Amino acid sequence: MLKELTQIWGVSGSERGVADYLIAQCAKYADTVKIDAIGNLIMLKKGNGTDKKKIMCAAHMDEIGLCAISITDDGFIKVKAMGGISAVSTYMNRVRFQNGTIGTAAAVEKITDGKFGTLDKLYIDIGASSKEEALQYVAIGESAVFFGDYVELIGRNVMSKAFDNRSACYIMAKTLQKMDTPYHDVYFVFTVQEEVGLRGATVAAEAIHPDLGIAIDITGSFDVPADDLGNAVIGGGAAIKVNDASVICDASLVQAMVDCAIKNKTRYQMDVLSNGGTDAGAINRSGTGVKTVGISIPTRYGHTPNSIVNLDDIEACTELLTNYIQANLLIKTEIVVK
Repeated sequence: MLKELTQIWGVSGSERGVADYLIAQCAKYADTVKIDAIGNLIMLKKGNGTDKKKIMCAAHMDEIGLCAISITDDGFIKVKAMGGISAVSTYMNRVRFQNGTIGTAAAVEKITDGKFGTLDKLYIDIGASSKEEALQYVAIGESAVFFGDYVELIGRNVMSKAFDNRSACYIMAKTLQKMDTPYHDVYFVFTVQEEVGLRGATVAAEAIHPDLGIAIDITGSFDVPADDLGNAVIGGGAAIKVNDASVICDASLVQAMVDCAIKNKTRYQMDVLSNGGTDAGAINRSGTGVKTVGISIPTRYGHTPNSIVNLDDIEACTELLTNYIQANLLIKTEIVVK
């Protein structure tokens, strides 16, 4: 399932193919399944607790990409970013439009000494010789995603495009498939448009009004040369989020997650990021405020066609999420002082 999820075409705003795949895999394990107006896929697993509350688990379906904004007279396609995509990771990589048209990213300026321009200096070459010919294959407003086959590397490491965030979609899907009846109601929300501003999670949280939010997403792997501004590493287990640029997680619930990992002998590590954010930020600020935690998948080279994750980490994240949401968690939404 993980391999298949990474290879589905699904740039921000066009995630329906991912949603349809997840429905086919998981619908029979949920009590209700729906797609909301913005495109979020919401699967509810009802709890049996006497004083149950609502838990919202979120993993975004969209991947980064490029959107055609104009076509030159010579048939080259100028593009803008859909999400956090850089000229460095785009240059000389192959891309695929949703209709199957394939091209490569080149630059209007000569690239020398490792110096790359901004994304507006790039264009997509699909082999067309004129604007009229290019328009037969790519319309203005159509998007493209990276090529990036799923391949096995040494050990338990695998490489692919779109581990951000199909690895988290896989974790949520496997959790829904294997879990018993939980104590609390659990909403599995496969969100849209996270890469362009946490839009899907914002809408879903306002509709669900959860008492606890759990975002599952990638984090960095700070074991590569010249990148030590973080703690998580691939192969180190599930990364329990403490904070990032979008959220400060609830300390008591973070500790409950640590205790859950220890109790079940799940390998874990702590995740603190100086930059970046996840759907946790949108859930945390919804309504009158929501206690939020996160589970992160350590990832090398995120937002490129060649991201690397560790399968043991994926299993640890799945185990941690399953055990955590099945428990009779103490979720206090407010403290009345007087």
